[in-house]
Amino acid sequence: RHFHCMTARVMPGEYYWTSRDMAIVTVLGSCVSACIRDRESGIGGMNHFMLPSSDESGSMRYGAHAMDVLIAQLLKAGAVRSNLEAKVFGGGRVLTGLNALNVGERNAEFVLDYLAAGRIRVLAQDLNESHPRKVMFFPHSGRVLVRKLDRSADAVLAGENQYAALLSAAWRGRGSRP
Repeated sequence: RHFHCMTARVMPGEYYWTSRDMAIVTVLGSCVSACIRDRESGIGGMNHFMLPSSDESGSMRYGAHAMDVLIAQLLKAGAVRSNLEAKVFGGGRVLTGLNALNVGERNAEFVLDYLAAGRIRVLAQDLNESHPRKVMFFPHSGRVLVRKLDRSADAVLAGENQYAALLSAAWRGRGSRP
């Protein structure tokens, strides 16, 4: 309401793209979001992924697939690859139990490497550190607002704890780390 525009919310494992003058919002802990837009047309979108990559294909939880899908959708909508630019956020160390796994750090490293390999210029980044973030992206203008949240924010911690449980269950089932 504050910005008087339509808003789409992106949850973990999701993405959203638009050609409209609107906002896309997400809240990140150790996850990462890439905000990618065509600087000429204003077509842009945001993803929200939980892990850098995996042998499992077709899941938006993994950065490799999340990045491929978002970029493909932007190009399909009329964006031009050479006009793409990115701003990336997240990868925080918000749970002490996940520090040894460096999940946030691995996500941050992955997204920067992916964009460099795809020759997509990163205009801004707010990665790592120890706090969750609320990110609001306006693809039409390329503007991004980031608010660093208190680590005790109930919703973020609940989501990160659920994520940690998911990871633990996956590792027990595979016998190795993702």
